[in-house]
Amino acid sequence: MYAVVAVVILRHAPGVAAETGLEGLGPANRVTLARLILVLPLALAPLHPPSLDGPGRWWVVALAGVALALDGVDGWLARRTGSGSAFGARFDMETDAALILLLSILVWQEGQAPAWVVLAGAMRYLFVAAGLAFPRLRGELPPSLRRKVVCVVQGVILVAALAPVIPPALATAGVAAALAMLSWSFAVDIAWLLRNGEVPDRG
Repeated sequence: MYAVVAVVILRHAPGVAAETGLEGLGPANRVTLARLILVLPLALAPLHPPSLDGPGRWWVVALAGVALALDGVDGWLARRTGSGSAFGARFDMETDAALILLLSILVWQEGQAPAWVVLAGAMRYLFVAAGLAFPRLRGELPPSLRRKVVCVVQGVILVAALAPVIPPALATAGVAAALAMLSWSFAVDIAWLLRNGEVPDRG
């Protein structure tokens, strides 16, 4: 996984430098990279049979919590230093998506919520897959504070649901509310794209 990330970064770093006028990835993307380094070890947690013990879950909560806390830092740095780039925005979004997917799998695996909680992590990837059948869904969306807030809410509630002190009933109620909010947000974006989205140029 780290090798794949390294290849992607090495491929895009020259373009980022040219776009931002800064050396290498720039400070914002370095923070996003640090977040991804925290997220990637969580991919191994679902392989731990049969479930994580209490300390193991607290480690997951700690790693994911730091990754979430840094989520606002990379955006702030990008604005502060003028180092925002198309790659940086995509890098940040895919890091968020990977974190939400891994957390949702762990919440289900640890018995904190039924299997439907995985929809919270899968929805981004289902949306991308739907774009293959409906090209308008591959169009550009306008910036949205709603989208950012909903993403943060997903992460916070999923992390909280993994805490050993949270009973499954409370965790299930929380992730159900978060999933409803996420579904609404995706429905708003899909409706906008179907009305206003432009079919991407194949060339």
